[in-house]
Amino acid sequence: MPNRLANAISPYLRSHADNPVDWQGWGAEAFAEARSRDVPVLVSIGYSTCHWCHVMARESFSDPDLASYLNQHFVSVKVDREEHPDVDAAYLAAASAFVGGLGWPLNVFVTPEGRAFYAGTYFPPQPMTGHPSFRQVLEAVTDAWTTRRAEVTESADLVAEALAASSGQGTAADARPDAAALRGAAASLVAQEDPVHGGFGSAPKFPVAPALGFLLDRADPADGVPAGRDLALRTLKRLGASPLRDPIEGGFFRYAVNRDWSEPHYERMLYDNAQLLDLYTQAWKLTGESWARTVAEGIARFLTAVLALPGGGFASAQDSESTVDGRRVEGGYYTLDEEARKLQARPALDDKVLTGWTGLAIAALARAGFAFDDLTLQAAATRAADRLLAQHILGRPPGGTRLVRASISGRVSGAQATLEDYGMFARGLLEIALATGEVRYAVAARHLIDETLPSAPDSPDSADSADSADSADSAATPVAATPVGATPGTGPDP
Repeated sequence: MPNRLANAISPYLRSHADNPVDWQGWGAEAFAEARSRDVPVLVSIGYSTCHWCHVMARESFSDPDLASYLNQHFVSVKVDREEHPDVDAAYLAAASAFVGGLGWPLNVFVTPEGRAFYAGTYFPPQPMTGHPSFRQVLEAVTDAWTTRRAEVTESADLVAEALAASSGQGTAADARPDAAALRGAAASLVAQEDPVHGGFGSAPKFPVAPALGFLLDRADPADGVPAGRDLALRTLKRLGASPLRDPIEGGFFRYAVNRDWSEPHYERMLYDNAQLLDLYTQAWKLTGESWARTVAEGIARFLTAVLALPGGGFASAQDSESTVDGRRVEGGYYTLDEEARKLQARPALDDKVLTGWTGLAIAALARAGFAFDDLTLQAAATRAADRLLAQHILGRPPGGTRLVRASISGRVSGAQATLEDYGMFARGLLEIALATGEVRYAVAARHLIDETLPSAPDSPDSADSADSADSADSAATPVAATPVGATPGTGPDP
């Protein structure tokens, strides 16, 4: 059976199209095949700019012997976590029952009904201290499936029941944290500050933009907790001077391995940089200090000169790896000076356009353009918004519309849009309306929000919204029964 990924929307899936593994994309067909063959399913989840995903693809998924074993004993499914965040979140939650440090690649072994019974992240090609080889894992899973099926199904059922129970204990939809809860959250962040190198905790370290945004809004100390805004500004200043930021092209890398922000993992994500642009713009408005504007304008330059796509919109990420002087290396491009970089090809972009992440960039660029009186930034935001309005909203009212999660070169993904796509895109449209005075963007934003309401005839909660070209049937997916807010930990590529 041939590998079926060559025509996928996702660059991550297409990067595995030449593997000898008989990969399939996410969908009901894979689970139906597993039922008919009575074999388990390997659901392997990652994204195109993930370093350890590249490593495992080279070491294991390109190995003909391993591929032959996989093809004989499993149905293998590749999932782009950025295209299907609901699938990723559900299996991250399930994987937490088997492994402590979560990250990508995420490899989950599931029954033909979609229930996880074992999981891990990166598996090496040869055994290492404390880590079995990928072949050993596959053989152990096969043995368990064929000789101890009752234990396997019991384990899968217990995980599913635990996840269903935990999802039922969530906060009521209309509940909001009170002042005491907000003070407690701020106090927790204050206690975790690294006073030597900045940021929070030890290692690895992330820029944690949402937490910094929360702190920026807390200007006054309360109940013995220092002002959150001071902590946020202090952290942003240190981040801007750290190795996590590329001083030449201006963007931030995804995270650092070490406490002092050294040894970054060099992928550069649209969502990180869009949120950080917004924070540094706010920091400049609050302080008027040059460091904040310098970093903000650097991020804006990265978004508009590196991630910007022809016709509007932004690539979802830039790769951690590239070819430098004929050799494929991680981070080698980013260690070069400006003149040396000009002689090398830039790391590849994942030019998949994601609605929600692009909405973050639209909002940040619109606000930065207004704050810095830079019409080029507002123009980039407007071009991106116009592209999404033209290509990512299918149909027209009153007959109903469907928001697209992802597209690439005009091709639309069948993956369902999520609530973040509606909310982030709507916010971006509102920020353009505020910055430019063009009411049509505010009207479009209102329509998006209306579609998320249960009473809307074409809302995501309505029956018609379940139509998705590549979504699995209810018996083949754990998504409906598991929480979709799992937070990754510190696995191979957290």
